[in-house]
Amino acid sequence: MRKFIKPAVFLLALVPFVLLFIRAVTNDLGPDPAQELSIETGEWTLRFLLITLALTPLRQITGQAEFVRHRRMLGLFALFYATVHFLCWMTFIFGFRWFAFLEELIDRPYIAVGFTAWVILVALGVTSPKVMVRKLGKNWKRLHRLVYIASILGVIHLLWILRADIGEAVLYGSIVFVLLGYRLARYLNNKRTASG
Repeated sequence: MRKFIKPAVFLLALVPFVLLFIRAVTNDLGPDPAQELSIETGEWTLRFLLITLALTPLRQITGQAEFVRHRRMLGLFALFYATVHFLCWMTFIFGFRWFAFLEELIDRPYIAVGFTAWVILVALGVTSPKVMVRKLGKNWKRLHRLVYIASILGVIHLLWILRADIGEAVLYGSIVFVLLGYRLARYLNNKRTASG
């Protein structure tokens, strides 16, 4: 049974992309398809980041190791949706005009914040294979803690984009706060126990 879980998780993680693709092909993305694609792929990036961040606490609370078996794959899906999000912007907003993008990167902080989050996810994706874990040793864990920064930047990026309708961004931000707060509380508790 366990051997079917990984392909099932993989296929489920692809469902949002497939549905978006179908909506794009059938011209069902509303009056501003580029904006809709950008927002949807951005939100799915954040959702997969939150799922990835939630897996370790779930394992610690339940004692079930199954929760973290697919963490790497789900983290890579966060990178996948972030890259699709970035490509949507580059294709439909900037037309792959890199100088225009660089100007906007300097002039518009929300683009700089989102781009920084994407660069972090790329770094984490590149170093996710087991061979990189062995090469980086203890530094691998330090590097991959940047996922916390990426999640915070992702919420700020979304908050800036949505502006008026910030309900979803506040929800995601609250989840990030809880997940990072849990990690901090556990770290401080372990430190207190070790020193006591």
